[in-house]
Amino acid sequence: MRGTRALPGALLAAALAVGGLSGCQTVSGAARDRPSGRATSAAPSGFGAEFLAVDECSSFGTTSFTEVPCTSERAAARVVARHDGDPAQGPACPATTDFVLHISPSGVVRRGYACMRNLEPPHPGDPGGGGGPRTIVGDCVYGAGKGEVRETACDGRGGRAPEYRVTSAVERRSQCPPSTALYVQLGGSRPVGCALRL
Repeated sequence: MRGTRALPGALLAAALAVGGLSGCQTVSGAARDRPSGRATSAAPSGFGAEFLAVDECSSFGTTSFTEVPCTSERAAARVVARHDGDPAQGPACPATTDFVLHISPSGVVRRGYACMRNLEPPHPGDPGGGGGPRTIVGDCVYGAGKGEVRETACDGRGGRAPEYRVTSAVERRSQCPPSTALYVQLGGSRPVGCALRL
């Protein structure tokens, strides 16, 4: 489950007397929307010209993932974006990415990461889904103590009841509606999430 950095809104200034809230993952500055999902690794399988290229599929494993044909009964997730290099320095995954595979260098395979989307539901990266590497408009969060907020499923099936929903993304806090109860750091070109109390 991804963590989120947030700042208290006008309605919570007294209740949350903190300057910044940080989540369970790297969320500072532009790094917020960088891949930081499940700490998984992928091992080359020999399938395809490039290991885990866009539109190729992987299987789920207990300790690693392998590339498989998308028509295989073992196929579980599809690559929606693939980048070389350090995930903390590279481009962000698409907003509805379900999880990120960190690819270790091996032979001709370069270090990188693959942004993955499950072939079948559930899709934790969807708005309100309660997971994925990015917090986006439509997601819900709860207070996790010591100034932290974490994402949870908006329908309550995530084990923790949602307390706030991100309803819009803007460039500056001053652009949030007056009803905003919490500012959530989203990253990207509209890095401020305006969240309402549920």
